[in-house]
Amino acid sequence: MFGKILYISDNIAHVENKMQRDVVSDLMNVHVIFEAPNQRILGEVIELNDDIIKIRFLGEYQGKRYLNGVLRKPLLSSTIRIINGEELMELVGTYDAKSFILGESAIYKNFKVCPNINDLFSNHLAIFGNSGSGKSCGVSRIVQNIFSNPAMNPMKANLFIFDAYGEYKNAFSALNKINPNYEYKFITTNPKEEDGDFLLDIPLHLLNLDDWALLLQASTHSQLPIIENTIKLARIFSQENEESRKLKNHLIAKALLAILFSNETTANKKNEIFRVIEVCNTPEFNFNSTIPGVGYTRVFSECFEIDSHGNFGESVLITDYILKHIVEDTVEFKEPDEAYYTLKDFANALEFTLISEGFQNNENLYGDSIILKVRLNTLMTSKVGNYFTGSKFVPVPEFISSLVMKGDKKAQIININLEDIDDVYAKVIVKIFCRIIFEFSKGLEKRASIPFHLFLEEAHRYIQKDTDTFLIGYNIFDRIAKEGRKYGVILDIISQRPVEISDTVIAQCSNFLIFKMTHPLDIKYIEEMLPNISSDIVEKQKILQPGTCVGFGGAFKIPMIVKLEMPNPMPYSSNCDVSKCWN
Repeated sequence: MFGKILYISDNIAHVENKMQRDVVSDLMNVHVIFEAPNQRILGEVIELNDDIIKIRFLGEYQGKRYLNGVLRKPLLSSTIRIINGEELMELVGTYDAKSFILGESAIYKNFKVCPNINDLFSNHLAIFGNSGSGKSCGVSRIVQNIFSNPAMNPMKANLFIFDAYGEYKNAFSALNKINPNYEYKFITTNPKEEDGDFLLDIPLHLLNLDDWALLLQASTHSQLPIIENTIKLARIFSQENEESRKLKNHLIAKALLAILFSNETTANKKNEIFRVIEVCNTPEFNFNSTIPGVGYTRVFSECFEIDSHGNFGESVLITDYILKHIVEDTVEFKEPDEAYYTLKDFANALEFTLISEGFQNNENLYGDSIILKVRLNTLMTSKVGNYFTGSKFVPVPEFISSLVMKGDKKAQIININLEDIDDVYAKVIVKIFCRIIFEFSKGLEKRASIPFHLFLEEAHRYIQKDTDTFLIGYNIFDRIAKEGRKYGVILDIISQRPVEISDTVIAQCSNFLIFKMTHPLDIKYIEEMLPNISSDIVEKQKILQPGTCVGFGGAFKIPMIVKLEMPNPMPYSSNCDVSKCWN
């Protein structure tokens, strides 16, 4: 039996210890009730010795409801007892159509911890832990448990898993065995994956200025107008009609005219003109184009032969020809509503941008433009370029639909495997997906009617303190963290290095599952960053077994130590079996 309350200091009651030694040893972290007339206060045993038991106050029961925080301390005459089953069920939750089994309470055997799905998944969630602490297995088990609830039918779920190392492919492969209506879709960057998988494919025309700036690793604001104009020209040139050809001729003509009337020597003018025609040409402007004169014709290249006076022999003829292709009002060149283009088309449009008025011979922009050209060429010649296509125009809703559909069925889990891409491009691809999904959700007539959950495995690879805000004015992860909850776009970040993740994103997370962490910098960081973490929680997570986590936040009445079952099937996250390989 607990003795009387000796005294209360701050938020801790010092209680007389009248129990036997073998009973006392089992009380650590057990919850107790301070009961008095019209008062039931919950406490947790935090320290034991021969004479005194220290119990921290956590909250108060009002009727059958539990409320966090203590406004009034218990009476010194309160009766102290161990929490009963009914009171405990209020804390751990009940298993029904609106909840799922997270795991078993590590303190109370045979009691399942069942968070409410809305409380846990309508807000941003962070899952932290060392490598080998059980994060991947924990995430797999959580998702498997959600879909295994017979009282639920989450057919409209949209769980996007950005899988850094292809760990989850196996974990959800048996989803339709739970329910034949459930589907799991695996999108990969590895063309050697098994049949039935889908190769990553993002329509190039869905990329906006911000996406292109990140994809081409732009570093200065002066590069943005170049990219913006290139996108506009790529869209216009994609039509392959008279208007686009007319615009090409206009741009070439303006560039040639600027060169002809420059202060350069005739030889330099000729070199510049030939360079322009080499990179930007049309049937009207190429080396073999026929230039009609009065009673005779000349080939384009012949018009720039230098005579004995150091001038172009056919300067009048070529000038008249160029002037015929200049359009006085360029407003008539409008971007089409439904335009698609390839990387090659974009590269061609970039060349036309660099010869156009305002960019040509601009020394300040020359270095910036060369960097963009080199990076675009690298993208085109690398395997990353294969993930961006332009075979047909696809509206955003249709693209989103194609992501979540597998044949004629809707997939509830969409696993995007990024293990075959370097971090630089993987981060950009994840940002592009998240930006498209977020803007689609913002544009829905009924707000938050289609929730999207974005699971970011190894989130420190993507959610970093980047220069995005300096360059384009925002970071998509920060924006989703701040605004996504209102539109049904929820981040679920999984990481072993929270110290490398953006402070803004972590600050917006409402729920946390903390597996064992030992790195002092990470421990100090989460202790300082998380508003509702206590030193007690920090101490608990240091000694957790693999597969056990501390859950706290809005979905938990009190911080819970939860033992998760091993997932079935397992993810590909176990260590290498060295003994087996050696033999």
